Amino acid sequence: MYLKWGVHYFFGFLLVLTAHQAIAQQQQNTLWDNTVKQATKQVVYFNAWGGSHEVNRYIFWVGQQVKRRYGITLKHVKVDDISQVVSRLLVEKTAGRDTEGKIDLLWVNGENFATLKNNNLLYGPFSQSLPNYQWVDESKPSVKRDFSTPVEYMEAPWGMAHLVFYYDSSVLRQPPMSMEALLDYAKQHPGRITYPNPPHFLGTTFLKQVLLELASSPELLQKPVNQVDFAEVTAPLWKFLDQLHPVSWRQGKAFPANSSQMRQMLDSGELHVSFSFSPSEASNSIQAGLLPDTVKSYVHNGGTLGNTHFLAIPYNAKAKAAAQVVVNFLLSAEAQSQKMDPVIWGDPTVLAIDRLPEGQQTMFARFEELPAMLTSVQRGKPLPEPHFSWTEALEKAWLKRYQQ
Repeated sequence: MYLKWGVHYFFGFLLVLTAHQAIAQQQQNTLWDNTVKQATKQVVYFNAWGGSHEVNRYIFWVGQQVKRRYGITLKHVKVDDISQVVSRLLVEKTAGRDTEGKIDLLWVNGENFATLKNNNLLYGPFSQSLPNYQWVDESKPSVKRDFSTPVEYMEAPWGMAHLVFYYDSSVLRQPPMSMEALLDYAKQHPGRITYPNPPHFLGTTFLKQVLLELASSPELLQKPVNQVDFAEVTAPLWKFLDQLHPVSWRQGKAFPANSSQMRQMLDSGELHVSFSFSPSEASNSIQAGLLPDTVKSYVHNGGTLGNTHFLAIPYNAKAKAAAQVVVNFLLSAEAQSQKMDPVIWGDPTVLAIDRLPEGQQTMFARFEELPAMLTSVQRGKPLPEPHFSWTEALEKAWLKRYQQ
């Protein structure tokens, strides 16, 4: 009797729970429908870096899509440095301009996000309420912590960056799979290894990668730099570079300007290993005829650095509804696969592809067959970016030691 009563009670509880969940989902759908209605005919001023033809072309395509589907006008405000936009928001906050802002959406991460969040310059939390957020891969640490700053749904992930090395397999049979192995290879093949000089972001990324691999306590890099013994933590980095520079390209007295120059040097045989923060760079270059089809990509055995770039809505944005609709579209499988196409941009998706509906998974399948393109499984889980304060500290220390 008691067992029978318990079973009835259990199933009754499940029915009530299911009903509550259905009501909650219906309320959420209604709220989103209202957001979409409010968004119609709104103009979204999207402040984003404008220094790439591929990125600009992609954002133009997005503008066409949201105009046709939702009646939203997307205006790409091209900026050189998003920190300038952050500074403008700080000025507006100080002046009390808390409504009718002229910035509705911005592309951001790292220190700029921390500044926005710490100064209450963001609208939100909002990202978890977007219908397409359910497909975001939150298993990636950088989706929830932006350069160690908790995201807390105050920005929406948009794309991934992941440090990937590449080499010409007709020249190099087995690439060095760690920083220690890279140093050994450089000693055996003087002049064939190098990196861009900081403060170029790829050069600074190289410094971080070395430090993450060689530091005795890499978890200390998640703390603000002023809370640790900088000299002690970075000692393995300087020891590594002091050994690398004499056997690197031009004996460490000159450095390539950027990843494009490194790619050209690899193509000419001047370098044996190159790297990029874009996993699709080698594949793109092969398809464009800039590298031979014998080039292959790889990551270190212990993993390589990765981060996520995000979209945020300012606290005083005029078109908050339309901005959310645009972000939701940018998180759709259609928009993410379009962005991931190396011919268009080549930016890795933030979505968990294996959780998408089967028909949407096929949108991404074709990229796994491209030459020199590693799958997300092959790249593995990215190593987390150090706290944003390490970037400037490392750059200043490097310049002081090697560019006097």
